[in-house]
Amino acid sequence: MVESYEAVVYDLDGTLVELDVDWALVTREVADRLENHGVATDGATLWNLLKRADAAGVGEVAEELVATHERVGAHTSERLPLADELPLSVPVGVCSLNAETAVRMALERHGLVEAVEAVVGRDSLAPHKPQPEPLLAVVSRLGVDPAETLFVGDSETDEITAERAGTAFQYVEERLGE
Repeated sequence: MVESYEAVVYDLDGTLVELDVDWALVTREVADRLENHGVATDGATLWNLLKRADAAGVGEVAEELVATHERVGAHTSERLPLADELPLSVPVGVCSLNAETAVRMALERHGLVEAVEAVVGRDSLAPHKPQPEPLLAVVSRLGVDPAETLFVGDSETDEITAERAGTAFQYVEERLGE
C-alpha cells in the first residue's frame, strides 16, 4: 500500500487485533477489588473505575488486574484483517488504551513486531486517550509531523484523540474499504 502520509499510527484492540478479554468480567473484578479497598463503584464503567482507583490511591491494584487480563487475552487474541496491510512503506506506530506489555505481546503473537517502530500503551504515560499526549508521543518517537500522520482506529475515542493531536484519522472500516 502506498501511503500519502509520513507515518501511520494504529489503535490495537479492534483495529489490528481483537484481544480475547471478557471486559464485563474485568469490570466486575475491578469493582469487587475496589470495594474491598473502600472505593465506591456504583455501576461505573471500567475506565471510570480506573479513575476512581487512582483518586483513592489504589490505582496500581486496579491497573494490574486489568493488565493481567489483557496479557492473557493477548496470548489468545485474534488477528484482524487490517493487520495484513503491514508492513507499510512509512514508519508505523501503535497508540492503545491497553497495557503496553499486552500490546507488545499481541504484536509478537501475530508477527507484527518488526512492522511497528513505536508503541505507547495505557500505562506508558499519562494522560490517556482521548487526550492527545499518547498519540503525540508515538508521532514524536517516529520522528514525523503530526499533520503528516494518519491515526487509524475503531472508536470515537480514537477519532477525538486524532483531532486533538492534529493528525488525520480514518476508521478501520474506511481503511478496509467497507
